[in-house]
Amino acid sequence: MTRARLHRRLIGTALCAALLVGCTPVGPDFVRPNSPVVKEWIEVNSPSAGPSGLTSRSAPVVKWWETFNDPTLNKLVAEAYAQNLDLQVAGARVLQARAQLGIAFGELYPQSQAIGGSIERRQISDNLGPISDVNRIIPLDTEFSTSQVGFDAQWELDVWGQQRRGVQAARSNLALQVANYDDALVTLTGDVAALYVNIRALQESLAVARENIQLQQASADLTQLRFDNGVTTELDVQESTALLNNTKALVPEIESDLQQAKNALAVLLGATPSRMTSLLGNSGRIPSARSNVAVGVPAELLRRRPDVRAAELAAATQSAEVGIAIADLYPQFILSGSIGLQASGGRDLFSAASSTSLANAGVVWNVLNYGRIKNNVRAQDAAYQALIANYQNTVLTAYSEVESAMVAYAQSRKQVGFYENSVTASRKAAQIAVDQYRDGIADYSRILNTQTALLRSQANLIEARQQVSSNLVAVYKGLGGGWQIRQNQEFLPETVLAEMAYRTDWGDLLQQDPTRASLN
Repeated sequence: MTRARLHRRLIGTALCAALLVGCTPVGPDFVRPNSPVVKEWIEVNSPSAGPSGLTSRSAPVVKWWETFNDPTLNKLVAEAYAQNLDLQVAGARVLQARAQLGIAFGELYPQSQAIGGSIERRQISDNLGPISDVNRIIPLDTEFSTSQVGFDAQWELDVWGQQRRGVQAARSNLALQVANYDDALVTLTGDVAALYVNIRALQESLAVARENIQLQQASADLTQLRFDNGVTTELDVQESTALLNNTKALVPEIESDLQQAKNALAVLLGATPSRMTSLLGNSGRIPSARSNVAVGVPAELLRRRPDVRAAELAAATQSAEVGIAIADLYPQFILSGSIGLQASGGRDLFSAASSTSLANAGVVWNVLNYGRIKNNVRAQDAAYQALIANYQNTVLTAYSEVESAMVAYAQSRKQVGFYENSVTASRKAAQIAVDQYRDGIADYSRILNTQTALLRSQANLIEARQQVSSNLVAVYKGLGGGWQIRQNQEFLPETVLAEMAYRTDWGDLLQQDPTRASLN
């Protein structure tokens, strides 16, 4: 068979195989799993819930922390977004997934391509006899050299869609890593806000404790004066001293909790604890948001929460893996060939007479695998089913988290009103008790009881106000707000990207590409 005829036959084989490549890939095509549907929020629409401060009116929750009207909180969130190291881990995984998608695309083309060359010089034993035939004796050349240069390629045709499923898996994985990044950003902004609320609550508690120490110190001084004048007994002195020292003992505990909260916030900001005092100051009030909070409708939740999207994309990625596993059940069609130049001795390597080529079309079918391939398909399908259930569970969890945060927010708002009344009454009662004790109308136990009640009421009020703000943070976090601030932004800080570009040739993969980076 002539070389031209061989080439024509191989080209025909390749064309037939190319037609097969256009076949639909084997395996399941991913469809979003069914999930429970919630039409309305309980706390927003229940007539018995009363004024909850929540409305189903849709409103953007991009920078929800700005609803607290607290410049310090805004600054903390901005620093955390720019510097948090866990977020940078998630960003690096996005870039890793981009590179892996490029690998998957490369598998659609000849998987093995190589240019090579060699020079060989060989000497064989002189004691090997000459080659003889009937008519003549041919002396054996014991020293010779060869040189060659060529290009080799091998291509496993994607007849069953294995490589295309690989691209689908890599594309879904990239979107999954973006969703994981968004989820990390939602968690980060929520954690920063919650810690900030806690820090402000502790600062208020510290101020209240010191205020009550002053009040109780004045009462203790009064009991000592009355005892010195013989008006009362030592019992009053000892009771006032005990109450005063119990209140003083609260200060070290609060200061310890406050410093620990600052240390935790420093980690979220990617900063050292020593910076926290300059950022937060030594005092402040618990931030409060507007009276009515727009939470939208449940249908918007599935589109907005990154963890729900991540669960869906994890299932989509695994769906493609099922197809990849199924393709191993079928034969593989392989084209391979080489073209080059080869010459021996002193002959001209780069001449037309030195050309050489090889072309081959083959089929490989792994038939005797003792059930390994089928069982791998089953294993991949079971993993896919588990991720479907995980998606459905993630949806249910999302609904539950939002409903729980809403009811906690609504009820804590009611508590604030009651505790405000309690503090007002307790403060007035404490003053009346001191006046009556000074006038000799009441004994010291009235002061003891009223001042204890005042401190408890003030602590309860601070806790209730903290819960209102913390639960509102939980509502926004449950609704999946906050991740949108990364849109049109890189996934890593510019300094980190510059370091990576200096260390490795990343091409254009370090630049944001919305068409590849997200399904939004």
